[in-house]
Amino acid sequence: MKRKPLIFISAGIPIALALIAAANTGKVRGEPSMKQSVVLTVNARDFLIDLEENTSAAAFREKLPMTFRMNELNGNEKYFDLKTELPADASGPGNIKCGDLMLYGSSTVVLFYQDFSSSYRYTRLGKVRNPDGLREALGDGNPTVKFCVEQENPGK
Repeated sequence: MKRKPLIFISAGIPIALALIAAANTGKVRGEPSMKQSVVLTVNARDFLIDLEENTSAAAFREKLPMTFRMNELNGNEKYFDLKTELPADASGPGNIKCGDLMLYGSSTVVLFYQDFSSSYRYTRLGKVRNPDGLREALGDGNPTVKFCVEQENPGK
């Protein structure tokens, strides 16, 4: 039996490990990510939200559909306190963008409708794909909003 030189065998190990890792994550380098989406409906307007790929966003999605009244805060965000906690992994985002959907603490869902800098810590849940008109749709008060999984939205 003829043996292959050790150099070829050792070169194959990193490739094999990379393929095993890709199989375990369900991703192959260069393959586009399949982001989960939800629909936010506010005042008869729909906004598509791309969820983050984290345990917090997955737990949020599992609670959908949900309809609730969001409260105004600071002239740049709307928030709602969930009855149960979500897993959290907060970090300081620094800059908040219009359309960011975040978790404050472990049970407060926050939707930002204005760009600004912040030193607070949040867990990212998602981002409104096209936030044009979000501020106007949310209005100045405490709007009732609906979050649902994209396929569950009857108008889509």
